[in-house]
Amino acid sequence: MAELRPSGAPGPTAPPAPGPTAPPAFASLFPPGLHAIYGECRRLYPDQPNPLQVTAIVKYWLGGPDPLDYVSMYRNVGSPSANIPEHWHYISFGLSDLYGDNRVHEFTGTDGPSGFGFELTFRLKRETGESAPPTWPAELMQGLARYVFQSENTFCSGDHVSWHSPLDNSESRIQHMLLTEDPQMQPVQTPFGVVTFLQIVGVCTEELHSAQQWNGQGILELLRTVPIAGGPWLITDMRRGETIFEINPHLQQERVDKGIETDGSNLSGVSAKCAWDDLSRPPEDDEDSRSICIGTQPRRLSGKDTEQIRETLRRGLEINSKPVLPPINPQRQNGLAHDRAPSRKDSLESDSSTAIIPHELIRTRQLESVHLKFNQESGALIPLCLRGRLLHGRHFTYKSITGDMAITFVSTGVEGAFATEEHPYAAHGPWLQVRRAAPWQALPLEPQECQAPELHRLFPQLHHKGKSVTRESSQELPHLSCLSPVSC
Repeated sequence: MAELRPSGAPGPTAPPAPGPTAPPAFASLFPPGLHAIYGECRRLYPDQPNPLQVTAIVKYWLGGPDPLDYVSMYRNVGSPSANIPEHWHYISFGLSDLYGDNRVHEFTGTDGPSGFGFELTFRLKRETGESAPPTWPAELMQGLARYVFQSENTFCSGDHVSWHSPLDNSESRIQHMLLTEDPQMQPVQTPFGVVTFLQIVGVCTEELHSAQQWNGQGILELLRTVPIAGGPWLITDMRRGETIFEINPHLQQERVDKGIETDGSNLSGVSAKCAWDDLSRPPEDDEDSRSICIGTQPRRLSGKDTEQIRETLRRGLEINSKPVLPPINPQRQNGLAHDRAPSRKDSLESDSSTAIIPHELIRTRQLESVHLKFNQESGALIPLCLRGRLLHGRHFTYKSITGDMAITFVSTGVEGAFATEEHPYAAHGPWLQVRRAAPWQALPLEPQECQAPELHRLFPQLHHKGKSVTRESSQELPHLSCLSPVSC
């Protein structure tokens, strides 16, 4: 539960917001991380020392449901001469380390990221006659923050979030989000590390699909060229009724389609609802790929498996002729208490790594046939996997959000994979790799064309079964999000 108040008014847990030159005695009582971010806000808005602020009544570190302690809301006059309209500027406080005393984030030093290393911002076009900022963006930011805290998946510029509902719960076509660097907020060095500012940009479904098929940065650049779709500062207008491709039909063919053909997709994987079964062994087999046990402890993705998946996806963003699956290299310790050192988990890292089996005891198994299961939205990305990734000699990974399981499609251009041309289906514990040299020029180009016969033709032994699910509401995103971008 949150309340709205001026940031300068007394709050239940937060003192008034000081300026960058606050008296030392007062500054010593004010959370240093919060003070540093306020300093950047005061640099941009020196005439608004006490903006309206949505604040969590019960802080997250006291058991409250909202991870963001505060969301400040500023009025930005824009620049009409540069096609930048007047708008409301929202800035979050809480994804970074505000306190430095381990109440929320583990302190890891001043040289690395503070907390998750970023705060969220959002720019909403101000409507004529609007005297106060709408508060719904604050809840939107809280929803994204809950996802980050619960999954420990960090966001990066160019990432996308498929929300499947108008961001303001209206009838708007703006139903998804891209993330980019805030055009005005500069990175801040705090006593607890560096904080950058990622801006949420509302987009239509067609624009989200283009970002998935090509890349988020490319679509963001197109949005910047269309004033009513965002303009230079990527300001979200919830009343926008046309996509950039309807406003300028040439953008799809001349920019997006050409970019896909030339560059492929830089989306190397997603967290999704997916599963796989080994059809070459009976279900009751004790050595099933997802139920390997030692004693009474179930087999989970080990830290080494997770690290290899993460590095694989990170390298998948690099444009080169021979992407490499790196050697397995352990970096994590068992237990959630140690997951945050030396760095936060990336998007494809396992949510739990307790009770793992030493990597040396897990053998790689060659499979004769497999059964892949995807929900509707995950399955719709298979053409992207084939056309935008494998066609360009890269790989694509689905990491299950409901368990410790991963499916990676690899092409013949990917070196170091344990799936080979001789054994195209191979599993290392719960991590499945599918490799196939296929006639890429015959690939289906549209999601609706990607039916089971097409997959069976491209992967003769692969059994595919799509499964439709009810569309998740925005409130369920942290728990049920079908697609979360890989942050690399």
